[in-house]
Amino acid sequence: MKNLQQPINSPFNFHSTAKQIMKKIDLTGKYAIVTGGYSGIGLVTSLALAHAGAQVTVPARHPDTARELFANEPNITVATLDLMDPHSIDQFADNYLASGHPLHILINSAGIMFPPLRRDSRRYESQFSTNHLGHFQLTLRLYPALQKAHGARVIAVSSRAQRMGSIQWMISTGNIRPMIRISPTHNPK
Repeated sequence: MKNLQQPINSPFNFHSTAKQIMKKIDLTGKYAIVTGGYSGIGLVTSLALAHAGAQVTVPARHPDTARELFANEPNITVATLDLMDPHSIDQFADNYLASGHPLHILINSAGIMFPPLRRDSRRYESQFSTNHLGHFQLTLRLYPALQKAHGARVIAVSSRAQRMGSIQWMISTGNIRPMIRISPTHNPK
């Protein structure tokens, strides 16, 4: 089987900072959404996009925390979103679509890891629901705004931790329910 991936010969590597990468990028007039955009790599991403001129929406499960964090960032707007709640996803998407804005960049960066066993309203395990199903539903619901951008980009941020686990499909009462299991002895080489 032929590998279609080829090096892009970028001047950037894992030591490069967001500021270095965005140095000559002008995103004025572009609209972006960054899930998980108020902590970790999502926070750095949100700030980098906003400082390059993009209008960034940061959906947040804890919007007050995010609003406080971005109080002095005029290009960042905070909205409520819980990726475990299908109704919250629909409401967020409806509100964004009602704005009439195109969506040039969607970065699905939010994620939870090692939560206690908890299930969403559909009975899916919380990590699977948040990290995968929620982003899938969000992307589908925002598709009209992505189309409107004529060349939008959707980025799914992942973790190397995915190599440590697997999905255990549990069948009960005729329904298939995924549960993420992490091996405590996993040692990636």
